[in-house]
Amino acid sequence: MKRLFSFEKDFDSKWYVILPEWTGERADLEMVCGADTMLDILAQGQDFVSFHVSTDLVDTSKFTLNFKEESAGGASYTFQDSIYTFEVWLCYVTKFVFGDFPKNLYCY
Repeated sequence: MKRLFSFEKDFDSKWYVILPEWTGERADLEMVCGADTMLDILAQGQDFVSFHVSTDLVDTSKFTLNFKEESAGGASYTFQDSIYTFEVWLCYVTKFVFGDFPKNLYCY
């Protein structure tokens, strides 16, 4: 599966994924626990960033998110690019989108 995701930073400096098919609360779409840091790095000072995410290996990926473990309400992943490596937590909205918590997410 491959999909383009867009994220926006609101006036309180909180990041949210733009997910039109989500019918739950907007708060469920907030990027927290390392995911916000990841987006700050990728956005390079901007309030909006988009990138493709694939569950299939992509040789041209800029970074990967590697599954670590599932926990209550989400899963921990390791963010890795050519400079940074740190933990990112993704909530159950990830499961809503992909049907499960994928082993690897290749981002480009």
